[in-house]
Formats: sequence, C-alpha cells, structure tokens
Amino acid sequence: MATPKRSHDQQQQQIVQQVKNSGMMNNHMSPRRDDREEEISRSVLAMFKAKEEEIERRKLEVRDKVHAHLGRVENETKRLAEIREEIEGFTDPMRKDVAMVRKKIDMVNKELKPLGQTCQKKEREYNEALEAFNEKNKEKAQLVTKLVQLVAESERMRMKKLEELSKNIDTLH
Repeated sequence: MATPKRSHDQQQQQIVQQVKNSGMMNNHMSPRRDDREEEISRSVLAMFKAKEEEIERRKLEVRDKVHAHLGRVENETKRLAEIREEIEGFTDPMRKDVAMVRKKIDMVNKELKPLGQTCQKKEREYNEALEAFNEKNKEKAQLVTKLVQLVAESERMRMKKLEELSKNIDTLH
C-alpha cells in the first residue's frame, strides 16, 4: 500500500510529466491544451499549497509535542523537588534512602539538560529544513511557470508557422 507522501509525490511527478508532454502534443488540441495547462497549473499550485499546509501542520504537531514533553519534564522536576523535601524531613535511619534518591534525581537532572538542548537543536534544524524546503518549492513553482510559458510560446510560434505554410500553399493553388 502506497503511503500518502509517496502517492502525493507520484501525483506531482505525473503532473510535471504531463506539463512536459504537453509541449509535444499535436497542434489540433491547442484550445483544449490551454485549458489543460491552466488545470495543470492550478493542480500543481494546489498540491504545493497542500504540501505547505501539511508541513505547517506537522511543524505545529512537533512543537506541541515538544512543549508537552517540556511541560511533563517540568512537572516531574517539581515532583522530584517535593520528594526531595519529604525525604529530607525523614529521620536519620532514612539517610541512605535519601542519598540514593538524591543521586537518582541528580542523574535525571543531568539527563534532562541534554534532552532539552537536543529538543531546541532539533527545532532549529527543523526550521532550517522547512525554510530550505519552502525556498525549493518557490523555485520549483517559478520553474513550472516558466515551463508553461515556454510551452505556450512554442505552441504559438508553431501555429504561426503552420498558418504561414497554409497561406503559402493556398497561394500556390
């Protein structure tokens, strides 16, 4: 079963192939091709917008997950602080247990710091990757627009040549 991303990419490839092939079609289909090219352009733009919306949605999901995780970490830190205070209130026979729990708390705190830094680093990397992706999408859209313009210009020039040839043939008769 194809994943949504893979089928989306396949759809994009099919549309780009259709745009490429539209320059190779016969001239009989010129009015329909203009409509088809507009439809393809709209379809490509709609796909780009859908992809950008999907990326934004995923970005928000990741951000929400990170914030939820940080919230849980903060709650756990508070719980650990409360546990530490309770343990400190115990009598001397609990000293060993208190020391052991403190060591565990310290270990957890040491583990939390790099995790927080990793979360921030990943968020920065994600933002950079998203920015690069958006730039490439813009570049692709510009190239598709240019391709559509070139195909239209080519068709117009070929039609003009055919009309000239037709006039020449008519003048020969």
